[in-house]
Amino acid sequence: MDVLPLPRSGKTRDGAVVLDGSTVIDAGPGTEGAERRLRADLGAATGLPLAPGAGDDGRTIRLRVDTADAGHLGPEGYKLCVDGDGITVHGGGAAGVFWGVQTLRQLLGPDAYRRAPVATDRRWEVPYTVIEDAPRFSWRGLMLDVSRHFMPKEGVLRYLDLLAAHKLNVFHFHLTDDQGWRIEIKRHPRLTEVGAWRSRTKYGHRASPLWDEAPHGGYYTQDDIREIVAYAAERHITVVPEIDVPGHSQAAIAAYPELGNTDVIDTTSLTVWDNWGITPNVLAPTDSTLRFYEGVLEEVLDLFPSEFVHIGGDECPKDQWKVSAAAQARIKELGLADEDELQSWFIRHFDRWLADRGRRLIGWDEILEGGLAPGAAVSSWRGYQGGIAAAEAGHDVVMCPEQQVYLDHRQAAGDDEPMPIGYVRTLEDVYRFEPVPPALSPEAARHVLGTQANVWTEVMQDSGRVDYQVFPRLAAFAEVAWSTLPPSTERDFADFERRMTVHYARLDALGVHYRPPGGPLPWQRRPGVAGRPIDGVPPNV
Repeated sequence: MDVLPLPRSGKTRDGAVVLDGSTVIDAGPGTEGAERRLRADLGAATGLPLAPGAGDDGRTIRLRVDTADAGHLGPEGYKLCVDGDGITVHGGGAAGVFWGVQTLRQLLGPDAYRRAPVATDRRWEVPYTVIEDAPRFSWRGLMLDVSRHFMPKEGVLRYLDLLAAHKLNVFHFHLTDDQGWRIEIKRHPRLTEVGAWRSRTKYGHRASPLWDEAPHGGYYTQDDIREIVAYAAERHITVVPEIDVPGHSQAAIAAYPELGNTDVIDTTSLTVWDNWGITPNVLAPTDSTLRFYEGVLEEVLDLFPSEFVHIGGDECPKDQWKVSAAAQARIKELGLADEDELQSWFIRHFDRWLADRGRRLIGWDEILEGGLAPGAAVSSWRGYQGGIAAAEAGHDVVMCPEQQVYLDHRQAAGDDEPMPIGYVRTLEDVYRFEPVPPALSPEAARHVLGTQANVWTEVMQDSGRVDYQVFPRLAAFAEVAWSTLPPSTERDFADFERRMTVHYARLDALGVHYRPPGGPLPWQRRPGVAGRPIDGVPPNV
């Protein structure tokens, strides 16, 4: 069958259930969200009313949370049965029912992804099928950077729909960086009044001589954030916010110069950064800086109910701290060895602060340097090694190594790739990514919560460019994150490519501007704009 991600087991046989004007949805307790999405999505595509009811003519869609089978299916597992009695989706929990509904939508064909019927005489059939399925990982995520290039709220909601269609359940929302602060904080209004806007933007890689002279910016109001979080929750997606400290903070320092190392540079002269790379301007390790970000995080916690809050912690140059009398005095006062331990002190402060409020800190793998509190988790981006070290030390890990699942990296070696960045990571490369390194002990492997693909948007000016970089590779990644292979079985890329021929039609129906298998279309290229190719093939570990 052409389902993607590949289910754990599935069989089809002759026969089909026909959906028509008499088809009803019989939704049991706990399935109300799945019912709403089924009626809204399929109702729009088919033009059928899909009224609530309990018909017995074989055209009823039944949605059930099966608590008796929850131990077998798991909270996100489901069983989909299509036979002469109609269509039944059993889920181990509400999320399982929802994912089963996503599979049902795939079985109806690509036109089930349109927003209105394309033919009034279309016959909607679901083949007789039995599918039993459950995800391999509990964390199946996409990180989207909206700081380098802002994505308006409507685009974020669209991406949540795309995640749901691929059975991904974590949206890592990268909200702050040197190039823009994207979330309203009421007690610190200049974060968005000043920090959300830059006067111009480097066009292409930072080595490019080109500039886009138009001002760029934008931010989400707190009501926008509430809407995004609720929209995601309806689709069983958790939104994990990221507020970067102590590096990647120039936008915040531009808004509030006292946050920077004022005894080293004139922070009042700083602006929101218009270039790419790593800026030397980092937060000052002062009590007032800690209080400021505690205030920020208090508002963040009110908006995001997620267990985890991401605090970044990566790429923090220590140059200013090394020459700052205030920073050196802080190191001496705290009895620290050096600037690396000063960064660890900064991270551990917010680890304790979040733990006191029932939340958990997660950060990029640099937060391991200098030690980490027991409850903190690690996003392993600089290859597998940070994740291996964290898991062996008893920390939970999300595997997202740059060499495998950074979707901003180019998809082919050809000169036609628009603004080529980094390693060549083809569709097959992503499909063959294995999130759990074989070097991990069985006990440590249990600390791998899952995996996510990361999308950094320095050279992605609009949603079409984001689509091009993300798709179709996100479909391959979704299968890696969801599907469990039998022991000693390799992923069948030929079968995946066969199923992708149908999935491309689904992406077309969804309006996704993906990279075609034959390479970029003329309007997807960016001739004359420099990228940053890296020679050679990166190591797998």
